[in-house]
Amino acid sequence: MDAAQVKQEIESQLAGTQVLPSGEGCNFAVTVIGEIFLGLTPVKKQQLVYGCLNQHIADGTIHALTIKAYTPDQWAKVNG
Repeated sequence: MDAAQVKQEIESQLAGTQVLPSGEGCNFAVTVIGEIFLGLTPVKKQQLVYGCLNQHIADGTIHALTIKAYTPDQWAKVNG
């Protein structure tokens, strides 16, 4: 699996999100930005993203995944 595949998996399941992936092999980090996260706790945000990749985590294709999830407003503040 590569970073482009991770991006496609998440974006296809979480409509309206933008995914910025990095990593290779079985270790990835993703930043996911979308209105879908509005009003959610950090844990709920991570659960949504993990849900997109659970199959790959369970079968060992992805060993480690670091997730940062933001609403567009939060992302603008972080990069402000």
